[in-house]
Amino acid sequence: VQLAESGGGLVQAGGSLRLSCAASGYTFAMYTMGWFRQAPGKEREFVAFITWGGSTTHYADAVKGRFTISRDNAKNTVYLQMNSLKPEDTAVYYCARGGKFSVSVVSTGYDLWGQGTQVTVSS
Repeated sequence: VQLAESGGGLVQAGGSLRLSCAASGYTFAMYTMGWFRQAPGKEREFVAFITWGGSTTHYADAVKGRFTISRDNAKNTVYLQMNSLKPEDTAVYYCARGGKFSVSVVSTGYDLWGQGTQVTVSS
């Protein structure tokens, strides 16, 4: 059972990146999936979640209108499209497995985490 993120990197302010998270070892389509991030010296914070079937999404105010979460249950993969990136978006981004048929915006509602991928936005 694991999650593996990819797609991070260095980008200029105003640019875009797409993160991917491949899940394995469990029934992906039954679980909410989320993205969190942690900047140096700060606590891990919620970014977005998507429900098991993909019908419902929810975003932190800081990324609303710029980031889009999506999933492909046939590929056991969740994505985070990040547009109009800002230097304050610089962080390690983590994908996480939420509850089975339930949702949460706090990290304690997620029980499986990827290793993280670094996103750095230069000004």
